[in-house]
Amino acid sequence: MTFSLDPVLNTADAALRTLFARHRATRSMPPPRQAPAEMTESERREAGALMRVNHVGEVCAQALYTAQAAVARDPVLRAQLLEASHEETDHLAWTRQRLDELGARPSLLNPLWYAGAFGLGLVAGRLGDPLSLGFVAETERQVEAHLDSHLGRLPPADTASRAVVEQMKIDEARHASQAVDAGAAELPAPAKALMRLASRVMTTVAHRI
Repeated sequence: MTFSLDPVLNTADAALRTLFARHRATRSMPPPRQAPAEMTESERREAGALMRVNHVGEVCAQALYTAQAAVARDPVLRAQLLEASHEETDHLAWTRQRLDELGARPSLLNPLWYAGAFGLGLVAGRLGDPLSLGFVAETERQVEAHLDSHLGRLPPADTASRAVVEQMKIDEARHASQAVDAGAAELPAPAKALMRLASRVMTTVAHRI
């Protein structure tokens, strides 16, 4: 029996790329419906903090999908998870670009967020493909709700960030629907509540650090 290092190396490569590489989107950044207006310094700081939270969410999405794909039993599901991960790379690139344009920085705790999300992805994947898909569906639903709340908090002048968040929201809803169509099992209520709690901690901390 031989042991291949390829899965380990691929996983490590995915982590390093997510955390330290400059990502290129396969799609152009969504254009705003109206030209961005001048923002005050406080508005710019708030927009930067919100986009930092969204960037952290995309770092976590990469970790989750990579971990779940690594332990998926069904090759079709594995391919679906990797495809979703590739689309989330667009989100990673867009949110990082907006951070740069707003003069804001990514979260200093990104390695910690990645590690935690990767661990959750491994646990979800080990529970079997239906529950793993259920975890994807519930995660995407919660992310969609989170993005919707940001649309109400972004400064009205920051139409560029708003366009990015709106497109991300559409993509996350589609990922949730695809997971359900692929046979996602409904997660128990305590699991959903725990996921919401973990998300609240992450978003609160990432907004500042």
